[in-house]
Amino acid sequence: MQRYICIHGHFYQPPRESPWLETIAPQHSAHPYHDWNERVAAECYTPNTASRIHDGDGRIVQIVNNYSRISFNFGPTLLAWLEQRAPATYHAIIEADRQSRARFSGHGSAIAQAYNHMILPLANRRDKRTQVLWGIRDFERRFGRVPEGMWLPETAVDLETLETLVEHGIRFTILSPYQARAVREIGTAEWHDVTGGKIDPTMPYVQRLPSGRSIALFFYDGLVSRAVAFEGLLYNGGNFANRLAGGFNHRSGAQLMHIATDGETYGHHHRRGDMALAYALHYIEREQLARLTNYQAFLALHPPAHEVQIAERTSWSCFHGIERWRSDCGCSTGERHGWHQAWRAPLRAALDWLRDTLAARFEVAAEHLLLDPWAARDDYIRVVLDRSPESINTFLAEHETRELRAEEQVELLHLLEIQRQAMLMYTSCGWFFADISGIETVQILQYAARAIQLARTLDGDDLEPEFMRRLAEAPSNMPQFGHGRGVYEQLVRPHIVDLRQVAAHYAASSLFDAHTDPARVYCYTVEQRRHRMMEAGRAKLAIGVARITSTITLESAELRYGVLHLGDQNLIGGVRAEDGAASYADLLHTISPAFERADLAGIVQTLTQHFERLDYSLKSVFYDEQRAIVQAILAPALEETAAAYQRLYDRHTPLISFLTNQGIPLPPEVATAAEYAMSAAVYRALTADPPDLDRARTLVDSARRAGVSVAREPLLSELRHAIERLAARLHTDPESAPLLDRLLGLARLARALPFEIDLWRAQNDLFEIRTVHYPVLAARAQAGDQRARIWTERFAATATLLGVSMAGYLSQTG
Repeated sequence: MQRYICIHGHFYQPPRESPWLETIAPQHSAHPYHDWNERVAAECYTPNTASRIHDGDGRIVQIVNNYSRISFNFGPTLLAWLEQRAPATYHAIIEADRQSRARFSGHGSAIAQAYNHMILPLANRRDKRTQVLWGIRDFERRFGRVPEGMWLPETAVDLETLETLVEHGIRFTILSPYQARAVREIGTAEWHDVTGGKIDPTMPYVQRLPSGRSIALFFYDGLVSRAVAFEGLLYNGGNFANRLAGGFNHRSGAQLMHIATDGETYGHHHRRGDMALAYALHYIEREQLARLTNYQAFLALHPPAHEVQIAERTSWSCFHGIERWRSDCGCSTGERHGWHQAWRAPLRAALDWLRDTLAARFEVAAEHLLLDPWAARDDYIRVVLDRSPESINTFLAEHETRELRAEEQVELLHLLEIQRQAMLMYTSCGWFFADISGIETVQILQYAARAIQLARTLDGDDLEPEFMRRLAEAPSNMPQFGHGRGVYEQLVRPHIVDLRQVAAHYAASSLFDAHTDPARVYCYTVEQRRHRMMEAGRAKLAIGVARITSTITLESAELRYGVLHLGDQNLIGGVRAEDGAASYADLLHTISPAFERADLAGIVQTLTQHFERLDYSLKSVFYDEQRAIVQAILAPALEETAAAYQRLYDRHTPLISFLTNQGIPLPPEVATAAEYAMSAAVYRALTADPPDLDRARTLVDSARRAGVSVAREPLLSELRHAIERLAARLHTDPESAPLLDRLLGLARLARALPFEIDLWRAQNDLFEIRTVHYPVLAARAQAGDQRARIWTERFAATATLLGVSMAGYLSQTG
């Protein structure tokens, strides 16, 4: 068969980690998820590792890893997040590439990506090189092989970028059909104009480069790609498959019908888009519409027979080339009427000034520390990927001019981190959206602020005033900010962290939760030197000394802290440099009696005199720990509310029953109390040891008759987790009758509830049991094994209730 189909997914999220803590703060716009990475992973990245193909009744007949049958790239910073926060998904992606090598003649489907999605035609040559090298090295570390292709951020391209790819062994990249200018058959002289997307996308092309080298280019089918991304083609997997199969033309020879979209199209932008993709791939193979392939495999069989000339400084997401990332071209996302993007050019100018200033200082400062400063920056990705002491020492041994002292190592790591931040601040999403106050632009400004802070630490020279002066030239559409300087002052500065703030966080959180020693506070280690906790009623006081060390730069300081909590959100504290045991003893000698006497004024006065300023509060506690503390503070009030609801429900249960029997709707106040009380009762039944499933079902039936919803989140989560735990245990011990009976009971309860429960993980386990173990037990049942017969009957009931089809399997038991 000479007809091939390849679907490429560009899976990417901008780096969202705080440059001070190396973790993502809660993003309320991603509710109910912690942040946008977590939300998109749940909606797209994870489902595509085990996508469902359903029968006509909506039950699962097949589960497939979509990544193993498509072409894909993942942004390196996104893969780093997945490795830490969604390891099962991460490993399934890596495994899919291994599977694709077996499927596609040794050519893996994964390709690399320039590191942090910088628009390469707007980067200087040095940054182009590092971005490409870091993308390759990250890929090699994760996928265990050399990448054949590389995705260019926003497919933004120029000849220098292509030269950089080829210099580092990249064989091909993928572009929009609108990025081709002219083509000709190899060996002929005449060029044919293909501007406006007129290029034939069903073949590869070769671009000759000024150096004399060349690179293969694929231009995806623009019409079908647009239909997938924006026109609802994913509403039906069969239609999707037929549209792909209809993309071939009448020319002779091998043809590659291929599309490229954001990978998030398959599940995040379009709900259940992963299932449409899975079915389309299945349908193409079943109906023999074409052969599935990836770019590497096709290129190996069918090298280019035509040359192409690219349209330089173009991209797939800006009609004006690459202006979206440097001017008010009219392209934006999330724009309101009357808004502009006049902020883009001055923002880039401010960042260019900062980059160039920092680069000049890097060369001077690193000259006496590194054999070749820029070569060391290129190789610094090994430290980014592995910050263990062994990794850092190996890196230093290869690049240092001599054996560096400890303080020189800290200086060197500061310099290299400045360079990392100076690249992260060019992440493309910072210019993509409608206003300079958007979270993506604030993120890149945070990287700039971190670079400025690190530079200030090294030489004391503060670049922030000049940077903010330049940001003031970038107008915002939001009156409360006015310009980029206002955005920086209001949305960036409050999030800047130093070692003292880490100490304040550690001290405040120690009032609510005991720390291990040494403790880990995000990308810092905390070694407790001294710690004294005093409690009296609701009041708590912590005094101590700790050494705070950054695991990124190895910067370290020994700091003394004092923090006082008076109940609720009332918390104050101070931090200062540690200056010896005598001073610490004097503080304890003065403050302990005051605390024992409950002398609040005396305590505050002593803390103020000792620390000079009490400028830390509950607001100083970082992110998730702050949420946890607030929940702990609110717990008594929530318990009081729950008790009040329960009393109201208990007192009026006969009346509620009467109203229900008479078909009279419950008053809203009574319905709320009933919902809370009945949900709590179901929750208690589920969490009993063993779970009281009969009681839970009775309560659910009673709630249904009363018109009361029991869809409270703790109940939903507990039922889902209970099913997942039992399914996982059954997967480990599939012949356990007690486990299967309990799971069957939970499945019946889940189906009795008037709302949908996410059974994705449990279904994966049941599908594998059905595929691997059920046939073995069914054979034993047919041979007369009564225990096996009972097991197969109960498993079939359980699987069916939880949405896994048993079609084709039930006949095996006779």
